[in-house]
Order: sequence, then structure tokens, then C-alpha cells
Amino acid sequence: MDTLKLARYLIGKVVVHDIAAGRLSGRIVETEAYPIGDPAGHAFRGRTPRNGSMFLARGHAHIYLTYGSSFMLNVISELHGVGGGVLLRALEPMEGIELMQCSRGTTRLVDLARGPGRLTQAMRVDLRQDGLDLCAAGPLWLAAAARSTGAIGESARIGLTRNVDPRWRYYERGNPYVSGPKALRE
Repeated sequence: MDTLKLARYLIGKVVVHDIAAGRLSGRIVETEAYPIGDPAGHAFRGRTPRNGSMFLARGHAHIYLTYGSSFMLNVISELHGVGGGVLLRALEPMEGIELMQCSRGTTRLVDLARGPGRLTQAMRVDLRQDGLDLCAAGPLWLAAAARSTGAIGESARIGLTRNVDPRWRYYERGNPYVSGPKALRE
């Protein structure tokens, strides 16, 4: 499956993180694709210690720290040894909402996992989950869609300075949990 197809396919699927305090889960409502050869992608300059998990087989997690404060969760989309991935940008919380609220320091439901840094904070995802197989049994995994998905929109990716024009951001239209400016949520 290529990176762009996976980014679309993941809309509506569920991320589950089983922790000692309980289960955290949320529907994926927004993704961004970073395909092979994308100068904005972490794999563009080749394999490094920081991006090594980007070159694992499809379905593995690539987690990295950005701006020294926020973790980002990606699903690897290409064959082993080929870098490409899909950034999970926003979730609609489902299970463990009280735990997410504690992690995020807010009770405002729409702000729990809207944006990739908030998503990982709410889901308690960090570098300890880097490289996990999200398609196998384990503490962090992907589940089938919880319900049917609405219309899927696409736009330019958010917050980039390189290769900004491709419309490789996918989201569930009209979903209040989607991040970014209102014009990019409708």
C-alpha cells in the first residue's frame, strides 16, 4: 500500500494504547502523508539514529520528538528499508477520556487530541513506543473503524516550509476534532 493510500485509509480507524491505568483510544480523524522522496519527510536524507524506525516494515510506529517538547506518532507505510510514513494529526477521543484530560490538563473534549502533539500527550505516547508493530498484539495498536467514516477532505499539509503544495493531508470533513484553521476542517 502506498503512503498516500494509507493516509486516506487510516481515517476512521482507531488508535488504542493499553496502559496500567486503563485503555486509551480514539478515532483517527486527520492524517498527513510523507511519501518516498518527500523533502519534508524524515526519511528524505536517509537513515539516521533518530529516524531508524522510519525504515521498518509497514504498520510500525515511528515516534520522534519535535521542537524539544512534543512527540509525533507516525505509521510506517512502505516496505522494510524504504522510508515513508503517515503522521497522525488528530483523534476523536473514545475511551479513557478522564485519563486523557489528566494528561492534557484540560476538560475541553475537542482539545484533547486535536493536533499531533496533543494527540500523543493525550494518548501517553512517547519514545518508548517507537518501533512497535501497530498491527500486532501489544500495548499500542490500530483497530478497525468504530463506525462509518464521513466524507474525506484533503488539503495542503500544515506547518511545513518545504514541499508545501501537495494535498497530502486527509481529514474527516466537518469533524470538530480535526486540527488547523476552520477553513481546513470543512
